[in-house]
Amino acid sequence: MTARILVVDDISTNIKVLEAKLTSEYYEVITAGSGPEALEAAVTQKPDLILLDVMMPGMDGFEVCRRLKADSETAHIPVIMVTALGDPEDRVQGLSAGADDFLTKPVDDVAMFARVRSLLRVKLMLDELRMRERTSATLGVISPPVPNVHEDYASARLLVVEDNPRDQVRLQRMIEGQFQIEMTADGAEALVRARNAEYDSVVISLALQNPDGLRLCSQFRTTEETRNVPILLLVGPDDQRQLVKGLEIGVTDYVVRPIDRNEFIARLRAQVRRKRYQDRLRLHYQQSIEMAVTDSLTGLYNRRYMASHLATLLDRASQRGTAVLILDLDYFKQVNDTHGHQAGDEVLREIGNRIVRNIRGIDMACRYGGEEFVVLMPDTDIDSAEVVANRLLQAIGGKPVPVRDAGELTVTCSIGCTASAPGDTAESLLKRADDALYEAKNGGRNRIIYRRV
Repeated sequence: MTARILVVDDISTNIKVLEAKLTSEYYEVITAGSGPEALEAAVTQKPDLILLDVMMPGMDGFEVCRRLKADSETAHIPVIMVTALGDPEDRVQGLSAGADDFLTKPVDDVAMFARVRSLLRVKLMLDELRMRERTSATLGVISPPVPNVHEDYASARLLVVEDNPRDQVRLQRMIEGQFQIEMTADGAEALVRARNAEYDSVVISLALQNPDGLRLCSQFRTTEETRNVPILLLVGPDDQRQLVKGLEIGVTDYVVRPIDRNEFIARLRAQVRRKRYQDRLRLHYQQSIEMAVTDSLTGLYNRRYMASHLATLLDRASQRGTAVLILDLDYFKQVNDTHGHQAGDEVLREIGNRIVRNIRGIDMACRYGGEEFVVLMPDTDIDSAEVVANRLLQAIGGKPVPVRDAGELTVTCSIGCTASAPGDTAESLLKRADDALYEAKNGGRNRIIYRRV
């Protein structure tokens, strides 16, 4: 995953060391030597993540972080504070200022890159939600929400998974009165609960036995109903290797034992803030879609919204670009002529469902018109799009469509695929994909044609 990282430090040697390490992992690095420079760069350069030194003259890292999180333009950018300070009070101060994580000097490379990758995954998802909100706002549908720094934490629901009875009592005493707490010693039970209820965060002990802590974290991330709930992992001081693995799996944050109560509560509050902001983005986005930009038959996005969203995607800088698939059902007129328009509508609904089930979470499917569909794939080149295109071709043509009063109908499709290049507009990109689709239909149908620039 490529990303732009802002490194902030008043000592040029420290900047050069971090820049060399990040560049070797193919990250784009921008730098700032002071707090005011960092605030300006965050707005103008739009980094994906900020590595922020704490001890700087004039404006220290805590103040920089507070200002970043108070600005709606930069509040969503993850901040990792880099500090020589090791006291829990300093971490609490940083977390209260809005920091997402801490690294202690000298910085361990493995730990740094694990934290960077973990936060960038969260940022990617948040960016997609915010971009869709902006698209909705341009259509005049609904005003996007902003992060709320004054959440009602007492109403937040936490699920704590710990099988050590003594630790259960300690954790209960630490956070009771701060949140609504549920406790369980059984990982399988925790997963069932989380699938059937809405939690603001889940706390999981790495030392859990049934199943082990990392296995449970993995199960949370691979289960549809729980994949977006924040996970805070409780780890021991010697659990660095397992912690890195946990961050790769999708753990959102962690606390090292022995647990400092103030830091624990501060980290949980940060998780609740982020979760509720993401929930508000999703809710407002869904409301806006339902109001104006969905196709009433298939429930997919309509052509109007797709055009606005594609223009938004092309405005955003991306090294890989945006891939577009245009899909057309073969001989669909025969379905309507032979079985009636009601049968045709059933086919279109089922094909829409199959498309959604076979694309990625960040992709967007829409009904383009009639029997044509479009899939937009952000941050995707044409070679990566080929995998999805082949999966869609098989998903649609490989299994008959059940239709009431008509039995099962075999439906195939033709697909045109392309990816954006510098200078592309929404119109030029769709035209190139449409030309590829035309070639696929003239070439025998039930096939994919790729059109490169």
